[in-house]
Amino acid sequence: QVQLVESGGGLVQAGGSLRLSCATSGIIVNRPIMGWYRQAPGKQREMVAIIFSGGSTNYGDSEEGRFTISRDNAKKMVYLEINRLKPEDTAVYYCQVVVGANTYWGQGTQVTVSS
Repeated sequence: QVQLVESGGGLVQAGGSLRLSCATSGIIVNRPIMGWYRQAPGKQREMVAIIFSGGSTNYGDSEEGRFTISRDNAKKMVYLEINRLKPEDTAVYYCQVVVGANTYWGQGTQVTVSS
């Protein structure tokens, strides 16, 4: 059974930083595609960052260089570092793993940025 568990969210002041973590289990494929998405209240879920098996990355249009995705293949974890946080970054952040035709999601971790 595939499980993804996010952690690292919380309440931070604007201008601060956070590092989100996603621990995975039950994934037998080495180096699957892994990513972070977010969903703000009243908005659709949007892609924040994706990291591919070889380490290449894609970022969403609005990230302005403040987001960095990374992975630890040995630990089967993916991370998202967010710098210079803004109130508009407030959202639930979800970890995603794609294995072939299957997409798996974590339960999300809340990030709230106060102004």
